[in-house]
Amino acid sequence: MRAITSLLAASLASCSFLLAACTAPRPAPAAPTADLRVLKPETPSFSEIGAASWYGRAHQGHRTADGERFDRHEMTAAHRSLPFGTIVRVKNATTGQMVKVRINDRGPYVGDRIIDLSAAAGKKLGIREDGVATVRLEVFPSDQAVAGSPAGETARRSKTAED
Repeated sequence: MRAITSLLAASLASCSFLLAACTAPRPAPAAPTADLRVLKPETPSFSEIGAASWYGRAHQGHRTADGERFDRHEMTAAHRSLPFGTIVRVKNATTGQMVKVRINDRGPYVGDRIIDLSAAAGKKLGIREDGVATVRLEVFPSDQAVAGSPAGETARRSKTAED
């Protein structure tokens, strides 16, 4: 009987330890480090839809309207009214391809086109073969250069093959 009592006491002690472990307070989970707020999509400050074309070798080295020399390998473009240095997102309406270009020239002066892209931008956008495509232009405040940084750094040189 003594053995049963000892066994029963040992069992009760084990159970009480197990129950104590189950009821012990657990540490609170760490607070999330990421901000969980839902961010609103950015709204463009300018938007335009129309035809885009590209220009290249014939204009290589000539002065653009802002005074720099045209380089067909740079991600630049000509627009009739956007300020020089403006970074523009150009999206091909057919393929969905998108490039960012820096406005450094005036134009286009042909037909109803809304933007002339450098050869590099035209190639990256997939319009080099056709020459012209329907595009959407968008200017976002977050793309514009901040004070102290070179204008258009995100739209600078793209390594492409000769046109």
